[in-house]
Amino acid sequence: MSEDQQKSRLKQEIDSNLKRVYDTVLQEDIPDRFKDLLAQLRAKDSQREQK
Repeated sequence: MSEDQQKSRLKQEIDSNLKRVYDTVLQEDIPDRFKDLLAQLRAKDSQREQK
């Protein structure tokens, strides 16, 4: 196997692994502390709009 083929194969493996990790992260739930923070920010925005 030539050096170019090895580099290409390595790049494909890296690409595949990065996609797999990214897909796994997308499936995770948002942490409760972030949900709470978003709720607080929405409440503040809502209060500003009512004034």
